[in-house]
Amino acid sequence: MRRIEIYDTTLRDGSQGEGVNFSLQDKLLIVQRLDSLGFDYIEGGYPLSNEKDEQFFQQVQELDLRHAKICAFGMTRRKSIKAEDDVGMRALLASGAPVVTIVGKTSDFHATEVLRVSLEENIEMIADSVRCIVAAGREVIYDAEHFFDGWKSNPEFARKTIQAAARAGARMVVLCDTNGGSMSEEIAELTREAIAVLDVPVGIHCHNDSDLAVANTLAAVDVGAEQVQGTINGFGERCGNADLISVVANLSLKKQGYEALVEGSVQRLTELSRYVYEIANMHLRGSQPFVGESAFAHKGGMHVHAIARATASYEHVDPQQVGNERRILVSELSGRSNIVALTTKHDIQHDKPLMDKILREVVEKENQGYQFEVAEASFDLLVKKCAGTFTSHFRRMKYHVEVETAPDGKVLTEATVKLDVKSGGGSEVLHEVAEGDGPVNALDAAMRKALGGTFPNLSDMHLVDYKVRVINSQAGTAAKVRVIIESRDEQDIWGTVGVSENIIEASWLALNDSYEYKLHKDELAGTKHAKPVEEHTAAVAEVK
Repeated sequence: MRRIEIYDTTLRDGSQGEGVNFSLQDKLLIVQRLDSLGFDYIEGGYPLSNEKDEQFFQQVQELDLRHAKICAFGMTRRKSIKAEDDVGMRALLASGAPVVTIVGKTSDFHATEVLRVSLEENIEMIADSVRCIVAAGREVIYDAEHFFDGWKSNPEFARKTIQAAARAGARMVVLCDTNGGSMSEEIAELTREAIAVLDVPVGIHCHNDSDLAVANTLAAVDVGAEQVQGTINGFGERCGNADLISVVANLSLKKQGYEALVEGSVQRLTELSRYVYEIANMHLRGSQPFVGESAFAHKGGMHVHAIARATASYEHVDPQQVGNERRILVSELSGRSNIVALTTKHDIQHDKPLMDKILREVVEKENQGYQFEVAEASFDLLVKKCAGTFTSHFRRMKYHVEVETAPDGKVLTEATVKLDVKSGGGSEVLHEVAEGDGPVNALDAAMRKALGGTFPNLSDMHLVDYKVRVINSQAGTAAKVRVIIESRDEQDIWGTVGVSENIIEASWLALNDSYEYKLHKDELAGTKHAKPVEEHTAAVAEVK
């Protein structure tokens, strides 16, 4: 087995991506998570660029890291100045990082036109910078910027630059496809040529501008690269960097003869991916290979039928190998296989007439604009209704939402609900009013006031997301809208859907399903909360 070093630059190169911004605390949290999975190197940033990165290198030293080495990133010394006198070199050494990554120009064009130095001076800048850091007792990784473009335009000069870094003491030379335009066959060929002229290990750093960053990274590894650089989820400037999630999964599960990270880490890749998305406050990419919510989602009836017989028919790996899960979607494209797969917990899969009834209902609902792919809770209620096992906990008698503006421009929203709430063997009509930040928030608050006394378990349910989509936009302001609401409690997250020409009604329908699903699932779990509020309050007081 050949071990491949994993070098993460999410906190530096990844943070240059549009919409990506990490606080100091974010960066420290990500470091700890990466270290727990066995990442070999974590690049923290450029200590001279901003105060946050400077503080990062101070505070990261207080962490008890088991596997990862922290890297400070910087450029070669400036022209016409000694390395030891260069402010950038001083900042790198002052960071206290045990590893320093130096980036230098490999392209003659970039040396003469961007840095405005002679080719000889550029080579001296590389050697002087590496030598300065090595003399201070630090490990140096040299990033050969624009290596592939530089080698293609002037191979002799490119060779001299990487050899200068190696002779000056760099432990590893990393070949960078900086503009992301190289093809996989070029990456393999030129990586092989670079290895032939160096006596130190070679790494690979690819950008994704041609959508080949992962493929190019693997191509370099296959011809001898011993380190891969990239970011979690492919974050990075322009089209991003090589996604280390996919790189590690492919090396560990798809290719033969490689190992990366520590044992058990591959099964945590989905957890890691979503953790970084959450820290960055970014939406998950559903179609992301291996770890995306749609990576193992099956919608076509023929596919689901095949999956039920042999999962390998439409899955290249077992989703559990990367910590993900299989999802069966339901839509008008579904067949009985989808319905069977989704209704296993109801134990009705042998009832063919009921399966057909559910499928007909799904098709009809989707023709009206419903979508159950992200609203499995609404689908679960639909199944109960078709099976005749649904019992409502409350019935809407009426609701009213009023929005008005105050003289100072402030918008005030108030909602009134009148519900027939079932309690014990009877029912009770409750009429409540509440204010909110908007109509949905006000409706939610009023419903909680009306239902909370009878169902105190609703207190741990919260709305976490709200989406509106116009279905038939050609109808203008009379178009139907689809509202998706995501809710959660201490155990689960679930989605519900509502459709109407009226956005408030669509929201009510989704909100209604969310409450009913919560109450049904708690009852199924054996937590019967439909008891007098006095008894519940006394129990809480006793616990306190």
